[in-house]
Amino acid sequence: MITRFFIWLVRLYQRYISPAFPATCRYRPTCSAYMIEALQKHGLKGLVMGIARILRCHPFVKGGDDPVPDHFTLRRSQK
Repeated sequence: MITRFFIWLVRLYQRYISPAFPATCRYRPTCSAYMIEALQKHGLKGLVMGIARILRCHPFVKGGDDPVPDHFTLRRSQK
């Protein structure tokens, strides 16, 4: 139930706030899509994973593919 609330918040962000700014996410999938998938896979732990991902998304990082891992971790996926 609470994870659905956070997914709803992210979808609101994707629909109304994100289009107002240029695309700057350095990872694939985008940080908001990562957050939704992490919430669906890992529940509230996915929220922590999504926040860690957002903190990793800055101009000094290489970026690239970073799928949601099957197990809980705060590190970037090595796939």
